[in-house]
Amino acid sequence: MVVTIVGIGLIGGSLAITLKENGFAKKIIGVDINPDNIDKAYRRRLIDEDYSLEKAIPLSDIIIVSTPVNVMMDLIPKILDQVEHQAVMDVGSTKCKLLEKIKNHPNRKNFVPTHPMAGTEYSGPEAAIPNLFDHKCTVICDKENSSKEALEKVEQLYQSIPMDIVELDAHSHDIHTAYVSHISHISSFALALTVLAKEKDENRIFELASGGFGSTVRLAKSSPDMWVPIFKQNRDNVLDVLDEHINQLARFRSLLIKQDYEAFYQLIQESNEIKRIIK
Repeated sequence: MVVTIVGIGLIGGSLAITLKENGFAKKIIGVDINPDNIDKAYRRRLIDEDYSLEKAIPLSDIIIVSTPVNVMMDLIPKILDQVEHQAVMDVGSTKCKLLEKIKNHPNRKNFVPTHPMAGTEYSGPEAAIPNLFDHKCTVICDKENSSKEALEKVEQLYQSIPMDIVELDAHSHDIHTAYVSHISHISSFALALTVLAKEKDENRIFELASGGFGSTVRLAKSSPDMWVPIFKQNRDNVLDVLDEHINQLARFRSLLIKQDYEAFYQLIQESNEIKRIIK
């Protein structure tokens, strides 16, 4: 396969490493509006060639769009305007608004909406790492609207990594990601701001920070360029989850005010049930 990756950052770059190393891609073409990203991708040997989008499309078997989700809204219709046999896939964290926009596109069948559930708090080509996706889950949305040929290519791509494929409709995907991903990032951003507001001696923060704090707040390092568009596109679902999260925080706060430590103990016990789901 000749694979074009549009947007050579953490996800796009890590896919480039994996698909080249496992032999799925014989050539990786990189497309990015940022010349620095292309330069870094070349120096790290993430890509074999860098072309304009117009030149890359006819040379490709699969086109992976790995840009912020707001950029996808205009970019994916533009790509679909130019494809013939090519499969086009995204790796974005929201789906409903994008799929609503392209639902009547004559080449909609060439597009396979996907979301590999993997990542780190870092961004850019320098953040790309091998094995990021190994044995993780990836979601394929609304597969009935994609052609058999496009689906086969995308499924083969993910199976080559290998990843476990889960099928969801776009609405369910956006709800579930609000719970398992988007709220985690908002919570981490808020915790970082809380600590920074209360602790003015930054050296003391780093001196006392334990592994627990580091793992809880690490997502606060994530790029606003990527995350603000996600929150914007999935606003209603994120607000619903955020309301519930605030309600749970308020329960803990109320019990501390009342010094009801027995009930506090019970809440923590209830939260321990997450171990049934996350090992």
